[in-house]
Amino acid sequence: MGELVERVDEHDEVLAVVSRGDAIRQGWLHRIATVVCRDTAGRILVHRRPHEAARFPGGFNWMLGGAAQVGESYEEAAARELAEELGVRARTGFVFKFRCLGAISPYWLGLHEAVVTGPIRPDPEEIAWHDWLTEPELGELVRHEAFVPDAREAFDRYSALGRASARSGRGGSP
Repeated sequence: MGELVERVDEHDEVLAVVSRGDAIRQGWLHRIATVVCRDTAGRILVHRRPHEAARFPGGFNWMLGGAAQVGESYEEAAARELAEELGVRARTGFVFKFRCLGAISPYWLGLHEAVVTGPIRPDPEEIAWHDWLTEPELGELVRHEAFVPDAREAFDRYSALGRASARSGRGGSP
């Protein structure tokens, strides 16, 4: 049946357990958890997906993440994805969530932040290149055509919060 996710409604309430493939094919809402990684200087980790990736091959992104598993909170999923994709265990702080129309299918996106202080070990199946960029540098890259479209929308919402709000973990469901 493949990866299982919770199909949710317009209010992010669970309706059923379905395969992620079915959720995407049918356009059913489900949950995606993401993490924005900052270093101690406040720079943001940006990466490029491998050209062989099934989704958004070669695309730039400023978030790490993936689908929340059945029974998993956004926060738990964000921490798991951080460990899987970067080999890092760090405290993640919730920033906001929103209903994303999605380039592939609609979903609820929960965005978190983490400060990464140690070495990272990017998963080569997820990350082909990475670098730490300042917010202005990231703002320039976000407009690049190879930037993942859903990540562009999340960046615009994140930027609209302002640094103080986003970095303190406050926010709501814009």
